[in-house]
Amino acid sequence: MDATLTLPAVDQVWSWLAAIPDPEIPVISLTDLGIIRHVSWADETLEVTVTPTYSGCPATGVINFEIERHLREHGVEKLRLKRQLSPAWTTAWISADGREKLRAYGIAPPVEGTTACAGALIPFDVACPRCGSKQTERISQFGSTPCKAHFRCTECLEPFDYFKSL
Repeated sequence: MDATLTLPAVDQVWSWLAAIPDPEIPVISLTDLGIIRHVSWADETLEVTVTPTYSGCPATGVINFEIERHLREHGVEKLRLKRQLSPAWTTAWISADGREKLRAYGIAPPVEGTTACAGALIPFDVACPRCGSKQTERISQFGSTPCKAHFRCTECLEPFDYFKSL
């Protein structure tokens, strides 16, 4: 290692990663989403471990590209992205701040204790992100992306996406 080389602190790298928006839901960052699992230095190489929301997520390539681009803009020259599939990502990894950002954007955050498969069969309370009412109904199990379902509030009559719980 070059004695004159100063590597950014891991906390600094985390703050840079927190500024990268999710390509499908740009109001939340990759760290809000919980897919950045680990950041560390191995000698002069920065290693960033990423767990995709699901193995076939079409945004994975864009996410990896944005991580590389963003970190290189901050001077990281040697970078290794590691893909970690186990344990599988879960909506429980979405930060409290991320859930609030989803709600403010008009997407109902996941209802913990439910799953996408069970949610297709068993009704559960999804609060409207606009008015807060739990008087909502599922319009379709499939929304604008595979991770969302389409709901409507029967109080304010507004349609909204619901981020499925996994």
